[in-house]
Amino acid sequence: MTGTSLSSTKAEIVTAAERLFALHGIEGVSLRQIGAEAGAGNNSAVQYHFGSKDRLIDAVIEFRLPALHARRTQLLERHRPGDLRGLLMCQALAILEQGDQPGSHYLGFIVTLRQQGHQELLDRLPEEVRAVLHDFHERLGVHLPHLPVHLRAHRLARAMTLIVQTAADRERARALGRPVPPFGLELADLVDSLVGSLLATPSPESLVPLTEDEMAGVAWPPFI
Repeated sequence: MTGTSLSSTKAEIVTAAERLFALHGIEGVSLRQIGAEAGAGNNSAVQYHFGSKDRLIDAVIEFRLPALHARRTQLLERHRPGDLRGLLMCQALAILEQGDQPGSHYLGFIVTLRQQGHQELLDRLPEEVRAVLHDFHERLGVHLPHLPVHLRAHRLARAMTLIVQTAADRERARALGRPVPPFGLELADLVDSLVGSLLATPSPESLVPLTEDEMAGVAWPPFI
């Protein structure tokens, strides 16, 4: 299940780009290589259809994100979780499911974007998606009153990153034909770990007030 409807040629280019970006990094892949991977006979096919690498990256996100966003929304509406574990379960389930889809390299692609300093591309999401995700993170924060704002943001960012990284590791292992843990075990243990780390009592060292500059460096939960 995907989001944006594309012609067969564009869809082949987008899925080839997702796979190559995930495996080799954003800077390690040229538009010509993507075209060859997609089976495009014209060396300029990718540039013709998408114009630039940044626009192709946007196209990958637009291709995958709507279905992922819809699945997360469906889970939240179906289960209406009122506790931290339930909220995290909905997020983790939607993302792990995406990673287990045949041919998916989307989570590896997202990890690569963040690791290689392309976070600004993830920040160009549609406003309605950003609003829903912001509300979701606010709902998580309600269950963490023992944490000051900056530490809450830091822990939530780390928790969301761990979900994506776990799904990306699983996605890559499946693509390489390597064994992965049973889905139910992976999901339950991941959520157990997230709940434990988020609810942990902060140490005195982590409660030291931050300066304005240090506060600016605190990561907020990634939008995905």
